[in-house]
Amino acid sequence: MNKSCLVMGHRGAKAYIAENTLPSIQKALDFGVDGVEIDVHTCATGELVVFHDFTLDRVTNGRGELSKHTLAELKKLKVDNRYSIPTLQEVIDLIDKKCMLNIELKGRYTAEKTCETIKDCVENKGWKYSDFIVSSFQHHELEDVFRINKNIPLAVLTKASVAEAMEFAETIGAKIIHPNFALLTKENVKFAQSKGYKVNTWTVNDPETIARMRRYGVDGIISDVPDKV
Repeated sequence: MNKSCLVMGHRGAKAYIAENTLPSIQKALDFGVDGVEIDVHTCATGELVVFHDFTLDRVTNGRGELSKHTLAELKKLKVDNRYSIPTLQEVIDLIDKKCMLNIELKGRYTAEKTCETIKDCVENKGWKYSDFIVSSFQHHELEDVFRINKNIPLAVLTKASVAEAMEFAETIGAKIIHPNFALLTKENVKFAQSKGYKVNTWTVNDPETIARMRRYGVDGIISDVPDKV
């Protein structure tokens, strides 16, 4: 069994408090997580905001595409009728090096601003590049990060194929893959690790699957219930 399995809160502690909000991230920190996973989009005024969906309708009292709203407009909205949509900078300030931060690039054109933000944290705020992982399903965004700053650890997200994720990872110097748990077997986890990849799996919530992923020896588990992992 892999004793050093990292526990990462998915969108904070999503099972307990509305996803990707500062109180949800604080809850994950209170659980003593090794890392927090969040999603970012660029809004109409150019800031990176922490939000999962491309549209506002599911979790806020707003409507339409997030990228078409200014930061001021987004800040007036409420997630679950009570929380505000945070910026990436607000999340970084809250975490303040207490754990790793996995930034998933959801929207387009998120790479450049994310690279600038991480570089500033490293050069001016005492963070290390190893405190961050930048992950995405969007290959072009990961390629952009690789082009801009080779020091940022990259992770390839997949819900299709571990082998394909590894193939693409090789082209951008990524040392981490983030497969959905349904893709994993003990054999392909071991194989990926033998090729030098870390395997962090998502979104693992029920006790049986948590136990199975630990048996497979994954490097990290991303969960809505990080306290149960």
